[in-house]
Amino acid sequence: MRTRKTILKFGVLMLITGQVCAQDPNFSQFFSSPLNMNPALTGAINSDWRLVSNLRTQWIGPANPYVTGTVSYDAKMFNRKIIGVEERNRAAVGGMLMFDEAMQGIVKSTYASLNFTYNILLSSGAMTHRLGAGFGGSFGNRFVNFDRLYFQDQFTGDGFDTNLPTGETALARMKPYLSASMGLLYSASSAKSNFDLGAAMFHLNKPRQTWLSDENEFLPIRYVSHANFDRYLNSSLILNLNGTYQFQREAQYYSIGGALGYHIGGREDLIFNAGLWYWSENAITPYVGLIINRMQFGVSYDATISKLRDAPRPANTFEISFIIRGEKAPVPGVPCPWK
Repeated sequence: MRTRKTILKFGVLMLITGQVCAQDPNFSQFFSSPLNMNPALTGAINSDWRLVSNLRTQWIGPANPYVTGTVSYDAKMFNRKIIGVEERNRAAVGGMLMFDEAMQGIVKSTYASLNFTYNILLSSGAMTHRLGAGFGGSFGNRFVNFDRLYFQDQFTGDGFDTNLPTGETALARMKPYLSASMGLLYSASSAKSNFDLGAAMFHLNKPRQTWLSDENEFLPIRYVSHANFDRYLNSSLILNLNGTYQFQREAQYYSIGGALGYHIGGREDLIFNAGLWYWSENAITPYVGLIINRMQFGVSYDATISKLRDAPRPANTFEISFIIRGEKAPVPGVPCPWK
């Protein structure tokens, strides 16, 4: 491609090769998007099944926003008894649909994934210890609407003429791809506390990803680690602490924080949550949430602390989450954002 580029063209190529290809979509409320964090979190729930939905709008203001949304469902299988295996061992299956858009829909990505996990009981008593492994496969497709882009060769001195050739013969449609993932999860829980520690890898097969007809361009492995701790401070107050670290090629970040949950009116099925997270040199994220019976709602805002805060127009990022859980009988334990 030619060395000289218009500002718009340079921005588009930075978006394509940097933001879109360098890393997968992520959420500030990572604890409310478990299947995007670790396939081993599939079925790791204080219920029989779970339905999760997330929506994130990023950097509204100085730039065209990124918009990301997911819907996922996971459920335990044969959790009453598996022939030949200890009764409290369990299997689970889950799936997730995700979309990601940038530049007002010029760049679109869609994903569909399917996970399977098996979780074994290590020991029981006052403290229960479990170990789970999860495996997943996903189908992904990314699309750029080149008809909505302007290039240097189309500039006439009085605007852009999209009927003129772009001169960019290297650009091509990206083919759909299949990707593999796996993860591990260790859990220790009691009647008043819960601890989870997990790690996962996505894109193990490094599927090919490029718009530039480059055979050496592929989707790099995404490495994820995460932990959370939950404990009743008293009969009405719950402490939730969690964090995650992820890196993919040269993109890396960590997020750490916590929240306090309060049983409103002493009711076990009505909990108000409020907390704060720090996203490595990018944002500070306040969060409020509400649990009503089997439904959980969450809203967060990214207060930008990166260089984007100096933009003429402030960068605003909002995120909402919704979780509904189904169970045949009440499950004892601490209300946990993962579960």
